[in-house]
Amino acid sequence: MRRGQRPAARPIPALTLVSHPTAARIGERLLLHGMLNGREVALSRNAPDFTRPGEPLGLPLGDPFMSRKPVLFVPVGEGVRVIPGDEGRCTCAGEPLHGGREFSPEELTLGVPLEFSGRTVLLLHLAPPPEAHAPASLGMVGQSAALHGLRRHIERVADVDVPVLIRGETGAGKELVAQALHAQSRRGGPFISVNLGAIPKELAAAELFGSVRGAFTGAQRDREGFFRAAQGGTLFLDEVGEASPEVQVMLLRVLETGEMYPVGASRPVATDVRLVAATDADLEAQIADGRFRAPLLHRLAGYELRLPPLRERREDIGPLFLHFARQELEALGEAHLLTPSDPYAPPWVPAALAVRLLLSPWPGNIRQLRNVAKQLVIGSRGQSFLELDARLAQELRLPQAAPPRAPPPRAPAPEPTLEPEAPARRKSTEVGEEELLAALRANDWDVKKAALHLGVARSSIYDLIERSPSIRLAGDLSVEELTLCFHACGGDLDEMVRRLEVSKRALNRRVKELGLVPKDA
Repeated sequence: MRRGQRPAARPIPALTLVSHPTAARIGERLLLHGMLNGREVALSRNAPDFTRPGEPLGLPLGDPFMSRKPVLFVPVGEGVRVIPGDEGRCTCAGEPLHGGREFSPEELTLGVPLEFSGRTVLLLHLAPPPEAHAPASLGMVGQSAALHGLRRHIERVADVDVPVLIRGETGAGKELVAQALHAQSRRGGPFISVNLGAIPKELAAAELFGSVRGAFTGAQRDREGFFRAAQGGTLFLDEVGEASPEVQVMLLRVLETGEMYPVGASRPVATDVRLVAATDADLEAQIADGRFRAPLLHRLAGYELRLPPLRERREDIGPLFLHFARQELEALGEAHLLTPSDPYAPPWVPAALAVRLLLSPWPGNIRQLRNVAKQLVIGSRGQSFLELDARLAQELRLPQAAPPRAPPPRAPAPEPTLEPEAPARRKSTEVGEEELLAALRANDWDVKKAALHLGVARSSIYDLIERSPSIRLAGDLSVEELTLCFHACGGDLDEMVRRLEVSKRALNRRVKELGLVPKDA
């Protein structure tokens, strides 16, 4: 590093919301600043706050189904070790993080999906450090480092009168970048977009440069052409690699002299056009094959911008999906689904679907994501959550997303007996937390039945519940939480038990203490 040169700012480990019970919060972010100083960061449902980029205030995750015991994010060299507070309540791509797992810098750069309690999905990734003068959004959704860099490059070249070549995969948003360049440089002029791949080769010259009357059969009047239509503004040539050899020669002349010859004209016409070209083709390979002129590439690439594919900027997938989904919901009059009134309802974007969206290769990039969002919203119209059908799942090369978490089917349990409690067949130390939780759910949170099911003494099961950080007691529930759940369930105690996952007897006692009358009481 040269003397006086500032060291490059380190990227910051961050968490971005991709699925949450309140879908409108998708895209909120938490920067794990403490990790840069070697400190671990604890995350629970109550702290710290997630904020939307550029906004000063935020909120904690607040999902009542998340464990009270925090998840720890511990710096390990350039990587991060994630230590879950409760076994089985935190997973990565469907795999429980038993005892914790370390993620390498390469994995963090790509982005690691973390799922909590089957409802909330966060992406662990690296974020660019905050800047005092961050670049404007320029109409592009996302906060990834790649997008920040692209915005910086657009700002640098916008007021420089040179041709710009945009490279990127199909559907990556090349025209949006061209529009951003135009908005920053030639606001008052027209923006003309031309797809060279869609113009018949025999008509391309006349379409681009215009023609004079009588230049060819059927030319009964002068034709303006795209270059003259864009005079004083920007001409965007998409799929420039599809230009015919004849058009390539004419483009090269325009770029070299600032003049063009309409078809059939004997005198040139001066142009004042900002030329922006785009391609997803390998122009160097086409040059080697003799299909593209090297001088034209050099002229077009006065400044070159590269768009990263969507799979390399996973942290932008959630905000982009929300952006497109909101547009469709507003058109259908269902935007209220993004801010549900019931905090216990399944998330509108199911956690399983969110994880699979993050892991999709997205060969069609942003265009494909927009189409998927539209199909999901329309296909799930009238429902309280999105559902991925088999056809769409196959298109995305994803396994069909599981529906929102529901209580597992009841397992047969021994009938209660009037005789004294049967002697225990097992020691309580032999019962793991997952087995205990499964037994309670299978027996509708009836502690006595669960004890018989597990073969342990009823007194022992109370000790197991007390020691389990992932299982709540009715006494742990706040008045607000109980009241909200009571009204959301219409006073149905059985439904409250399924949602809150606590003992029915203890819950009934708490409800009556609050002066609430359960249904069919």
